[in-house]
Amino acid sequence: MRVHLYSVCRNEARILGFFFRHYLPWVDRFVIYDDGSDDDSNQIITSHPNTEVRRFLRTTPDSFDLSARQLLNNCWKESRGKADWVVVTDIDEHLYHSDIKKYLLSCRSKGITVIPALGYQMITDEFPAADEHLASTRMKGAQFSIMNKLGIFNPDLVKETNFAVGRHEAEPIGLIKLPKQDELLLLHYKYLGFDYLIERNFSLREGRGATDVQKGFGHHYFWDEEKYRERWKFFESKLVNIALLGPEAWINYREPKWWRKSRKPRPWWKRLRDLFALVLPYIRGRSSRL
Repeated sequence: MRVHLYSVCRNEARILGFFFRHYLPWVDRFVIYDDGSDDDSNQIITSHPNTEVRRFLRTTPDSFDLSARQLLNNCWKESRGKADWVVVTDIDEHLYHSDIKKYLLSCRSKGITVIPALGYQMITDEFPAADEHLASTRMKGAQFSIMNKLGIFNPDLVKETNFAVGRHEAEPIGLIKLPKQDELLLLHYKYLGFDYLIERNFSLREGRGATDVQKGFGHHYFWDEEKYRERWKFFESKLVNIALLGPEAWINYREPKWWRKSRKPRPWWKRLRDLFALVLPYIRGRSSRL
């Protein structure tokens, strides 16, 4: 089973160690798009095996968020025919299952093609030690629907992801089959001590363009310290120990899930068209070898 991962990085040197410690055991290839980092991010990334740093290009010059949306809706397509699964995630998002390799193999055998994750806002009182594996040592978090994201999918059978800005929702098309139960979790590690939260969000303000500000993308990066303290207390009041929930965390997850909303079925001819578009490259490839 081969897994490729795609992400965007901007001055993530302090948490890249946690990121790689989490993903290296089950991801075979990393492609990281760097948005002008001036810390040690690039050196840290390339010090790990099977990694590639590429320049993040702002296809919408005055918008990080619209540029990132376009990138992440398309960059993974190069893994078609090369990977069983692709991961699209942020550096501070750890996609988690108690036995992720076994789970992905099981999903593959059942014909599942998209695996959305249940989001949790993780909180630590202080910044973790550099050698920690956060999904082992820092497992207190609060349900957070904004972090309910599509993080893992089959690149051969998904035609388009259609991520919204920030990947907070998606409308994938292709041969789409969801798991019956939402066992995959997204652990969002930004609240790593209050000082780090302030430092990180204030830093991310700098990457926002005029269109981002005008449309309110990343508006939380512009809160004052009092607002951050208010949000911190809100999440702190709802913390649970996720390690104790196991694969049945979904049972008591009360936040809304965009992929479980009732949606109007796509017309049969559109589904047939998408299926034909997916299998046509394989038909052509087979006929050319005969």
